[in-house]
Parts: sequence; C-alpha cells; structure tokens
Amino acid sequence: MIKRPKARSSEPISKARLFSFQNRILLSALLISTPGFGFAQYLLWTSDFTLQNKWTICILLAVAWALGALFLQSQVMRPLQTMANMVAALREDDFSFRARGASRHDALGELVLELNLLSDNLQSHRLGALEAVALLKKVLMEIDVAVFTFDPKQRLRIVNRAGEQLMALTAENMLGKTAEELSLHELLKSGGPQTVRMTFPGKEGRWAIQHTKFREAGVPHELLLISDLSRALREEERQAWQRLIRVLGHELNNSLAPIKSIAGTLITYGSRNPLPADWQQDVQRGLGVIEGRADSLSRFMQAYTKLAKLPAPSITKVDVSSLVHRAASLETRLPVQVEDGEPVTIEADPDQLEQLLINIIRNAVDATLDPTIKTPGNVRVSWNVNGRGLQVYVRDEGPGLLNSKNLFVPFFTTKTNGSGIGLVLSRQIAEAHGGSFTLKNRVDHTGCEAELRLPIAGK
Repeated sequence: MIKRPKARSSEPISKARLFSFQNRILLSALLISTPGFGFAQYLLWTSDFTLQNKWTICILLAVAWALGALFLQSQVMRPLQTMANMVAALREDDFSFRARGASRHDALGELVLELNLLSDNLQSHRLGALEAVALLKKVLMEIDVAVFTFDPKQRLRIVNRAGEQLMALTAENMLGKTAEELSLHELLKSGGPQTVRMTFPGKEGRWAIQHTKFREAGVPHELLLISDLSRALREEERQAWQRLIRVLGHELNNSLAPIKSIAGTLITYGSRNPLPADWQQDVQRGLGVIEGRADSLSRFMQAYTKLAKLPAPSITKVDVSSLVHRAASLETRLPVQVEDGEPVTIEADPDQLEQLLINIIRNAVDATLDPTIKTPGNVRVSWNVNGRGLQVYVRDEGPGLLNSKNLFVPFFTTKTNGSGIGLVLSRQIAEAHGGSFTLKNRVDHTGCEAELRLPIAGK
C-alpha cells in the first residue's frame, strides 16, 4: 500500500481532491462538450415540441453529457491505474504482473510495453542476485576460513560452519552474542592482517587474522576472518626440511666419500710389511685430501650459520645513487655501466643493501665472463621510481638461466667455487626491508635481469 502524507487541515485535502487529475479530466471533458450540449439545448427549446417532451429530451441530453464525460474519464484513468498497480507490484518485488495492450503503434501501448520489459529485466536481475547470494552463502559455509560478522554494537550477525567448529558452538548459540562474550573482542582491535598463535575452544594453532569494515544498508559492520595456518606451515616446514636434508646429504656425501676411501687406504698400509716405498707421500696426500674436505665442511657450516643468523636491518636514510655507484665500483673484472635514474632516498640498512648489490653484480659479471661466450658483453645497473616503490635492475649479457627452479635453494650452485647462499641471502635481505628480489631471463637480449623492489618511505 502506498503511504500518503497526512494533511494538516481539511481545506488542503478538499482542494487537492477537487483539483485531482481524475477530476481535471472529468471537468475537461465536460467543458469540451459544453458548446455542443448548449447548441443542442438551443435547438431543443426553439423547436415546436411539447413542454413535456422538451424536458424529457433535456434530461436525456444531460445524462448522456455526464455519462460521456465519465466514460472519457474512465478511459484515461483505467490504464493509469493499471500501470500504477504494476509499478507498486514492482516496488514490492512482485514481477508476475503484466499489462495488456502493449503495442509500438500506440503511445499508451508503448508505455505499457516498456513497463513489461522493465518488469522482465528486474525479474532477471533479481533472479541473478538471488542466485549470487545463494552461491555466496554456499561458498561462505563451505570454505575452511572462519567468518564472523558483527554489527555496530559488536553483536554477532553471521557465522559460517568453520566459525562454528572453531568456537565449538552452533550458530544458534552464538548469534546475537557480543564479541566480548565470544572472546573475540581483542581480535577486532587489530588494525591489519596479523599472524598469531591462539587457543580457541575448538582448536589450537597458528592463525592468520584479518579484520575489515563494511557497510550494509548504510550501517557499518565489522568482518573478522580467521584462517588456520598450521597445516600450510607444517607442509612448508616439511618441504624446507626435505630441501635442507637433501642439500646437507649432498654436501656431506661429497666430503665423507673421499674421506672414507682415503682412510680405508691408509688403514691397509698398517697391515703391510714391509711398507711401500712411497707410503709417506701417499699418507701426506691422503691427509691433505681429508684436511681439504674438512675445511670444505667447515666453510659450508659457516655459510649456513651466516644464512640462518641474518641480523635485523639497521634502518637509516640511504641515497640510492651513491649506494649503486659504490657497489658497482667494487667490481674490477669488468666495467659496470650505471644508468642514473631519478634521485631518491630510502630508509634501509646500507651495509645489507650494499652486500645484496655486490652479490647481484658479481653474479652478473660471472655470467657475462662465461667461457662459452666468445665476446663478453656488458653489465648495466639502473633504477627508477614506480608508484610507492623503488626498482633496481641489474642486467647482464650472459648465457641466461637454464634451470630457475633451484635458484633460491640454499647451497645450490652451478659455480665451481660457489657457496650457494648468495641469491638466498639477497632475497632474505630484500624481504627483511619489505621488498622483493627476482631473477629471470631477459626478453630483449640474451642474459639475465635481476630486479630488486624496495618501498619508499613517505610515498
């Protein structure tokens, strides 16, 4: 039902009714037909009919005059009332009504046709919205992320199945309770994504907490997402252990195999009588090999300790141009070309970033001086500012990457005297500064492109 505003007095109501649209139509019909009615009256009363017949015909003409005006009013108002009822049905989300008389060859019929098409479109959109909401509810209930929605009074309004399992309660027992009653109020105070170790009534582990706000019907609500990281962390931990054991096993076997062989050979010397003439040289040579492999294992452990104990960055203001030029000047085997970019200052640890750039430039020069390349190319270092970040590029003209899967596996190296921690350490330094480090083949030339991304404070 359409609600009408209440009038303050009877006078505006009567005036509004008097000059309503339907009354104006009736008055217009009466006024338009008044000349004809008056002319008919003139002819009637000037005729030689009897007085009784004149009054009878006069009354019939007046009734026909009024009925004609009322008929015209109904012909105008009935389609409008039909369309008003149809619009009211659309407002009430009832799309089953259709108006008749839709035709492109009639002005009123064209309006009816457009209303029918509007009803079809609204029905289609509503059906799509209902299906989307149903899908959203289905996804919400099936995902393994606990979802909680709170109103402005921090009362729980929506919870999915994962949230029920997390809290060890059914939705009926939780809906309407406050975040404090559910012991979730501290999580609603978090300003951004965080990882915490917590014990909930239904489970214990490490959790990723995300808290955001949204509006529903103009009213602010709070959305809390709690996802379990334990399984993913265990899988990552398992893979990390597998990689570490594989690397450790490879390095230990490379050292223990010759040590075992040489030790066995030296033991056989003790059972020989007399000893060979060159036994002293064999013993010294064997002990030298054992010493060399022991030194190799010692360097390996030192490299592992360095990788595992990277200190936190000591943040200070760093001029990028000076940093890049200083790192490039330390490479003496090949001139490194520096393409100056926009002057920029960042907040970072200059020592760690310099070590990172030295590692990248050294690898680029090693690749450019590869023996398989007849004519050594160039190594270029450049940087630019993109949005809120700094991008530093080191491009070489070496043979490129053959296998990029093991680039960041600790202690994996294709160099004869490589330690296998340079790239891993570089990426750790970049991530410790809130940035990233990638290495890929160039698309415009043979060789590799190392890209370092770092945030710029204040942008």
